[in-house]
Amino acid sequence: MTCLVTGGAGYIGSHTVADLLDSGEAVVVVDNLSTGHRQAVPDVPFYLADIGDTAAMVEIMARHRVDAVIHFAAHSLVGESVRDPLKYYDNNVGASARLLSAMTRAGVRHIVFSSTAAIFGDPEHGPIADDHPKEPTNPYGGTKWDIEKMLGWAHRAYGLRSLSLRYFNAAGAHTARPLGEDHHPETHLIPIVLRVALGQRDSVSIFGTDYPTPDGTCIRDYVHVQDLAAAHRLAVQRLRQGEVTQAAFNLGNGTGFSVQHVVDVARQVTGHPIPVVMGARRPGDPAQLVASSERAKRELGWDPQYVDLRDIITSAWHWHSSHPQGYAR
Repeated sequence: MTCLVTGGAGYIGSHTVADLLDSGEAVVVVDNLSTGHRQAVPDVPFYLADIGDTAAMVEIMARHRVDAVIHFAAHSLVGESVRDPLKYYDNNVGASARLLSAMTRAGVRHIVFSSTAAIFGDPEHGPIADDHPKEPTNPYGGTKWDIEKMLGWAHRAYGLRSLSLRYFNAAGAHTARPLGEDHHPETHLIPIVLRVALGQRDSVSIFGTDYPTPDGTCIRDYVHVQDLAAAHRLAVQRLRQGEVTQAAFNLGNGTGFSVQHVVDVARQVTGHPIPVVMGARRPGDPAQLVASSERAKRELGWDPQYVDLRDIITSAWHWHSSHPQGYAR
């Protein structure tokens, strides 16, 4: 049995490949390297290819006797998706449809899909459970929700079995391998804060200090990337057991941390002052986004190991301080 990981050279994808290998799984990676890094993929079969190339994907699946796909490959910048929604629908939804077509032709029936908390939009309440109403407020979240629905129709028509994992704010870096977060442009808070500590940015901006939270700044749920990787492995195992046909799980720390608290902990971890510029709220930013992951813990046996914010930021700091230019070091 072999897992095919699409987008396996990306941030969460590469950590998942490492987790699978550490668990004794056979792995093959497909990535077009539009945002991923070849250096992040260990010595496993690697194909520089596009998941929308159905013929190529069928051939790869057959050659390696793939029985399960973990699907990360996607465009994922919220702002860009608003400016160019058709790019996102073509790449995320269209290419995913062609990937599912390749799976049906190759006889592959198991897929774990990388979804997102962005499908919930501005939540009505929290912590956000799996059955919370889905109202995406940007095209990126819309494409992910459309793919989840497409997986449901594919199950009915072709017998495809799927698990969708909706994670909140992926953070941190691998604690034993030279793997970390290297995005261009970088939009995630923790690496931006750490770039200030490295002297690569002058300051970090905090948008909104008047939210109904203890310190007035937004609260978000940060989940360690290795914990996310473990969830994907557990999801593949669950699908192989044949007890589930289609389901979706929220993955988060379960504890929210404010933007100001993230900066304060980063100052402690790095020993640098990290200047802050206070700004006005950004339109569409909810005060709090925190996941309820109880169902994932109960049904997948998911047991997050890195739940302390200091541990998460420390792992990220080790990566960024030893790889100040990312994988281009």
